[in-house]
Amino acid sequence: MNICVLEHPRVRSKERFNDIANTPLWSCLMGGYAASSLRHTGHDVYLMDTTISGWDFKKTKQEILKLSPDILCVNAVYFWEHTGLVFDLLNNLKEDGFCGHITLFGFFPTLAYAAILENIASVDSVVVGESEITLVELSEALSKHKSLSGISGLCIRTDKVITISKQRSPEQNIDKFYFPERTNFSDQTASILASRGCYNHCAFCLVPSFYNDGPLWRGRSPENIYQEISELADKGCQDFYFVDPNFIGPGKKGKDRIHKLMKLIRPLNISFGMETRPNDLDPDILDSLISSGFKTLLLGIESGSKSVLTNLNKGASINSSESAIRICRNAGIEPEVGFLMFVPDSTLEDLKHNFEFLQKNNLLDRLERTANLLSHRQLVLMGTSGYRMFEKQGRLKKAGVLGFEGEVSYQDNRVKWVSDLMIHACLFVLENMEQPESPIYWQLCENEGKRSIEFVKTNDCLVDLFKRLLADAGKSALLSPVSIMKEDIERELLSVININSFPSS
Repeated sequence: MNICVLEHPRVRSKERFNDIANTPLWSCLMGGYAASSLRHTGHDVYLMDTTISGWDFKKTKQEILKLSPDILCVNAVYFWEHTGLVFDLLNNLKEDGFCGHITLFGFFPTLAYAAILENIASVDSVVVGESEITLVELSEALSKHKSLSGISGLCIRTDKVITISKQRSPEQNIDKFYFPERTNFSDQTASILASRGCYNHCAFCLVPSFYNDGPLWRGRSPENIYQEISELADKGCQDFYFVDPNFIGPGKKGKDRIHKLMKLIRPLNISFGMETRPNDLDPDILDSLISSGFKTLLLGIESGSKSVLTNLNKGASINSSESAIRICRNAGIEPEVGFLMFVPDSTLEDLKHNFEFLQKNNLLDRLERTANLLSHRQLVLMGTSGYRMFEKQGRLKKAGVLGFEGEVSYQDNRVKWVSDLMIHACLFVLENMEQPESPIYWQLCENEGKRSIEFVKTNDCLVDLFKRLLADAGKSALLSPVSIMKEDIERELLSVININSFPSS
């Protein structure tokens, strides 16, 4: 069959552009894996990656109509308030005469499959969970005009009823999957997926729910990973990023696997980055990583408050986080940090612990990092255990496209007040760091020698603002109106940055 696998255009969110889950790394390569699986079963496949071509939705629609595939497989990524543009595209295709079968796959469709099929008539089916095998079985059934009702992991609409025959169990041996197709080898950094799933079940994370709602980590063999990296290196790729939610994996077996992989890739002279949990790092594993080209790291620390870590079901301690930061710095690696300053159940004491943790570990000394760490809040997304918990408590209001986001009432209005103001201040700074004419333009951060005094002053201003807001919230029952405070904060930041004209948020 003639099949198009679509990586649709993304549009940046005004309010959510700096959220770490904005375009989840876990969505990377899904289209490539789907295209590869379909092609290896004999289908004529075109991977239409608009994130590479730069096509907008109008151009994408024109190209799909021109191609006229029998099946359109869409890796539907949630991109906040603009997600409806994907469904507009699909509806417009149908209105313009597109007759092919439209199926969606990926994290967003998996977790919102019922809402999608109930509300979006142009979508014919949704793949729930890992897509490779389900898409192959779907294409085979369509090519032979067979019923779709018996395909595991496929949700369909029958007589206006949404039905899925049964969940498909995730593949245990992921070496079985063909390497993902790629449409561009000129990127400075190539993404690699060395494992799937995670062995933990954090309340805010989509990963466990995607893999049948449970902690399930499966790693590719070192030899299989090495083969893919080696092939890409032969094509000119020298820098890689492992997009695994948890690269190292659980326990001694996880570390032994990484030691073996590092030994294999060491002769390739590549560089790479990754993300992992702090409790998985030790000096031995870090030495092995660095000797094979390890350069960048994202540590999922999330909080400096014991109670928050417990409520998030993080399964990691403050001590392990501090140890991981120290080990990395001793090895010459400056980690970036995944952190949730604000969660709906936070107390002012939790905010204090968070702030003290960041200061103690010297994580508030760079403007681009400070503005993120002091503003990130828990995202409550459909399918996560947090979403279900808040909904059960009657505190969740469905928001966003198809109710995929959950707006949750804060337990303490003072925490909400600090959150509203700090997020506004940090977004104001981050937005203006993108203005080339600004003294805090982000590219000036690339060279420490060029870092202006405005960077330091703005950084100090954000840190001081957090301290002041926290103190004010703790000593006053009557808090200043947020709207007035936002204007005052913007004026203060503008005076610190020392410019007369600045784009306002």
